[in-house]
Amino acid sequence: MNTSLLRKIRIVVSIVFFIAATFLFIDIFHFVTPEISNKIVFLQFVPSLLKFAAVLSFTAFGFIIIIVLTILFGRVYCSSICPLGTFQDVINNIAGRIRKKKKRRAEYLKEYKVLRFFLLALPLVVFILGSALAVSFLDPYSIYGRFAGSFFRPVLAFVNNIAASILESANLYWVYPFDLKAFHLIPFAITFVFSALVVVMAWKKGRLYCNTICPVGTLLGYLSKISLFRVVIKEEDCLSCGACARECKSNCIDSNNKTIDVTRCVNCFNCLTSCPTEGISYSFSFKKKEGNGEVTNKSKRDFLTKASLYLLSLSSIGAQVEKKIKAKKPSTVPVFRKVALSPPGSENIARFNAKCTACHLCVSACPTQVLQPSFLEYGFTGMLQPRLDAIASFCNFECKVCGDVCPTGAILPLELEKKKLVQIGKAIFVEDNCIVKTEKTDCGACSEHCPTKAVHMIPYEGKLFIPEVRDKFCIGCGACEYACPVAPYKSIYIEGNSIHILAEKNTEFKEQQKVDLKEEFPF
Repeated sequence: MNTSLLRKIRIVVSIVFFIAATFLFIDIFHFVTPEISNKIVFLQFVPSLLKFAAVLSFTAFGFIIIIVLTILFGRVYCSSICPLGTFQDVINNIAGRIRKKKKRRAEYLKEYKVLRFFLLALPLVVFILGSALAVSFLDPYSIYGRFAGSFFRPVLAFVNNIAASILESANLYWVYPFDLKAFHLIPFAITFVFSALVVVMAWKKGRLYCNTICPVGTLLGYLSKISLFRVVIKEEDCLSCGACARECKSNCIDSNNKTIDVTRCVNCFNCLTSCPTEGISYSFSFKKKEGNGEVTNKSKRDFLTKASLYLLSLSSIGAQVEKKIKAKKPSTVPVFRKVALSPPGSENIARFNAKCTACHLCVSACPTQVLQPSFLEYGFTGMLQPRLDAIASFCNFECKVCGDVCPTGAILPLELEKKKLVQIGKAIFVEDNCIVKTEKTDCGACSEHCPTKAVHMIPYEGKLFIPEVRDKFCIGCGACEYACPVAPYKSIYIEGNSIHILAEKNTEFKEQQKVDLKEEFPF
């Protein structure tokens, strides 16, 4: 095949996967359906592997396809499918253009093998112990998802709102404003630090992150040692001029010794068109001879055994609510939520912490923005995982998007009728904060917005009515807490359930009509 064509194909495929993955996290108007989202995420290695382990379904076999492609063609996942890999290429390309006046030296970086295998084993061990924390901090898809959701999405919202304002001044209403509900500084700062690390490494050394820190890169890199097709140096034609090494984004070509560390080659094919003597090629190379340009260390049989054990062990394992009632006095009784609210479909917090990689796809897909990144609400092991923030918004009674789009199986998809009965928490009424008591005025906002009427009004003093919570009907959606007008402490809040249970269906009233999920509050 024409070597320049290989590179062009790689670039086109990379752009397609990168744009598709990015759009999932910046889609502020929710154009992407869960079905399309699942197809886009299907080939992402870690989410696919974890979902396969969680649901034991061959509908989540994307990681198997990646393994087969790697055995056949090398690290095509790292080259074209992983959005973080393409993002690093963009950063490195920008850096190269800025430094274009300086001719790049042919540079071969030694492999940090001990570090690579340590960072490959670390997430596996931590995962077996019951936490996805290490996976969430090292999985390339999750890192990029958090970055795109935390940086690209707000920028798009800002541009959208400027456009909406300009068009509105001309009496054109083609675009409507998008309101970001909440900003959590510490999760944002953690995301920024890890993203900055990747950017700096890509700026200075190309794919250094992929070939030093990323566990997926290490696993697929060593699996590519047995790939049928790979980039090889033809010793008889090689001049050791270093042209290929200067183009190598992985710094894995040792032109002096005419060798390529195939475990770190990401199949970018930049080197193929750089050689003046066509001394480097991408070709069938199953049978290896001495001096073929491959850096070898252990037998293929030993590697396959270890890789198989690794895989088997891993598998085992809105518009703001219109406040018609305004509180005149600040509330005085502090509210402390003991248990965070995990999404419906997560079943229990321990399971959720063990399965979620904090990619924040559900955060981006949530139409009401009630899902927000956590800090220590789940404890240290659940850092950055999404939680329901009833101060920022509420869980729409007619929505189940988070479970439909979750790529790892941490949030299982639920039938809508079942989701309407899943109790993720219970409402707690703090009477001393309620304005019915403190200001002797009518309110009832919490009851009005409760979709199951678990919160209803009972006679209080004179003609006043005060809320009462019936736990058996409450599902913990947070609509009551979000609607409560008092501050700084709400008079009603949701205490999370560590283990989700089913609430009773309230047959005392007719269920509300279905609402458009684009409308952030149905009242």
